[in-house]
Amino acid sequence: MNKKDIANFRKQFKVGNDLLKVSEIFNVYIMKESSDIYHHQSQPFEMLDEDQQELFINNFKKVLTGQLDEKLFELKFQSDVENTSQLILHKGLLGNSEDWKEQMIRIVEKMLKDKQYEMDIVVTFIRGEYLKPMKRRKEEAEESERDAVYSHSFILCSINKTQDPKKELLFDYVEKEFRYNVVVDPIINLNTPIAGFLFPCFTDNAADVNHILYSSGKAHEPDYPFIEEVLNGEEMMTAKEDKAVFEEIVKSVVGDQLNTSKLANVYDEINRVMEENEEEETPKLDYKDVEKVLKMSGLEETTPEKVEMAFKDVMDDEKYELKASSILPKYHSKSIKINTKVANIAISPQDLRYVRQVHSQGKRFIMIEVEEDTVIEGFTMLPEAYISKESKLNEK
Repeated sequence: MNKKDIANFRKQFKVGNDLLKVSEIFNVYIMKESSDIYHHQSQPFEMLDEDQQELFINNFKKVLTGQLDEKLFELKFQSDVENTSQLILHKGLLGNSEDWKEQMIRIVEKMLKDKQYEMDIVVTFIRGEYLKPMKRRKEEAEESERDAVYSHSFILCSINKTQDPKKELLFDYVEKEFRYNVVVDPIINLNTPIAGFLFPCFTDNAADVNHILYSSGKAHEPDYPFIEEVLNGEEMMTAKEDKAVFEEIVKSVVGDQLNTSKLANVYDEINRVMEENEEEETPKLDYKDVEKVLKMSGLEETTPEKVEMAFKDVMDDEKYELKASSILPKYHSKSIKINTKVANIAISPQDLRYVRQVHSQGKRFIMIEVEEDTVIEGFTMLPEAYISKESKLNEK
C-alpha cells in the first residue's frame, strides 16, 4: 500500500458511510497480572449506539495515521511458518461469525505467549467491507460513480491500554453535599492506540493477502517481537534506520566531510528520482543507483566498486536496496536541522546550498546567503562587509 491508498482508506472511517461497512466488532480484555484473557465480547457493529461507534471509528483512524516506514509498515509474511497469522487472518476474514471469533482468539493467544504486559490491555478487532468507486469513463459519464466499485473485505485490529479513572470531587444537588466520586472501572484509552494492523493490504485496487500493514504506537519504534512472532512478518527497516545506512555508505565512499553544495546536489538527485517515479511504487536504490546519484552530484571520486563494497561493509549485503523516500529529508519543508551552541537553524534540502561554513581569522562561521534584508525584533540588520583573512593578506 502506498500513502495514497492508506489515506483514501482512512478518510472513509465515518459513522454511517456507505463506502465503509463495519459488520462486526470483537473486544478482548487481557489482565496484566496473569496475561490471560479475562473477557471477550463480539457483536454486530450496528448494535452499538452512535457515540460508541464514533469512539471506535476515531480510534481506528488513529491506527491508520502516520508516515510509511516511520509509524506504518507494510510487511511481507514469512514463508514456511507453523501456525502462521496469514492463514489465521485469512480464515477469519472468510469465515462465519463463530469462525471469525475463534481465529481472532488465536491471534490474541499468540500475543500472550511469552509476553507480560505492564497494564491491562484491550484488543479490538473489526471486520468489514471497503468499497472503492471505479474511475468514471467518459462514455459512462451519465452513470453514477457508485454504480461500479471495487470491494475489499478487511480485518482491522487496535491494541489499547487501560488507565485508572481520575479521582474527582462532586457536588450532589439533591443532597446538597460534596462527595468523593468512587469509580473502580478502568478506562480504555481509545485516543492513543499502542499498536494495530490491517489485513489484507490493498494494491492496485486488489487485495494483497501476502502483506499486512502494521501500525506502531510511536514513530520509529516498531515492536519487532510482535512483528516477527505474532504477525509473522519479515524483518524490516524503519526510515530512520535506512537513512543511517545511507549516511554510512556515503561516508565510506567519499569520507565524512562534505560541503553543503554537494550534499544539496545529492538530495536534488534523489528527489529527481522520486519525481520521475511519482505514479509508481516508492523507488528503491541499489548500489548502482547510489553510485549514479553520487556521480551526478559532483562526487567524482565515486566508483561502482567503492559503492558496492560500502553496501557490503555497512549492510553485509551488496544487493540491499534503500527506499528513496526514507533517505531524503522532506524536500519542500525545513526538515534539516543545524544545531549549534549559539543558534538552531532549520532549512529545506533544496535550500541547503545557500548555507556555508567558512573560516576567517581563526574562527568558524555559518554563512547563509539571503535575497532580502534580515529583520530581528523589528529591526533591519545593518549589512557588514565580510573580509576574509586571505583578502587582508592580499591587500598588504
